[in-house]
Amino acid sequence: MQQNIFFFLQNKKNTQYLYGNLSFAEALSLFRDAGYTATPVIDYQGHYLGSITEGDFLYYIADHPDLCHEDVLELEISEIVRKDFMPAVSSSVSMNELFQQSLEQNYVPVVDDRNIFIGIVTRKTIISYLMKEASLHKDNYFYNQERKETINPFLHVR
Repeated sequence: MQQNIFFFLQNKKNTQYLYGNLSFAEALSLFRDAGYTATPVIDYQGHYLGSITEGDFLYYIADHPDLCHEDVLELEISEIVRKDFMPAVSSSVSMNELFQQSLEQNYVPVVDDRNIFIGIVTRKTIISYLMKEASLHKDNYFYNQERKETINPFLHVR
């Protein structure tokens, strides 16, 4: 496989993301309108801050029962973003590392060497590509005597 991450990248221009200084109310409204379950969050310089899920909104309210309604609505979402959730990869990441990361999350945020968010790679894009390639190479299977199994070498990414 000769592709690099840019072959799979959905660039920032075509990606739903939120700014970290949006209020809880604004972000929740945009989130609901978009219909996503998770989305990247960036600052105004474009740095990736993390990703936020619809559950993060609910959990924040549940974990802070003393906050009044007005305080929650004015809260900036950068304060509730989980920094370790959906970690970004560098644009120079290997395909093996990208595929491994996609096993753990629905999309993989991609940043450049300055941590500027440049887009996402979705698990759906990777699976679609692999299915297409597997169908093109379906006659390239061989039987492994030792393991007693049929193997498609294309699917064994190293």
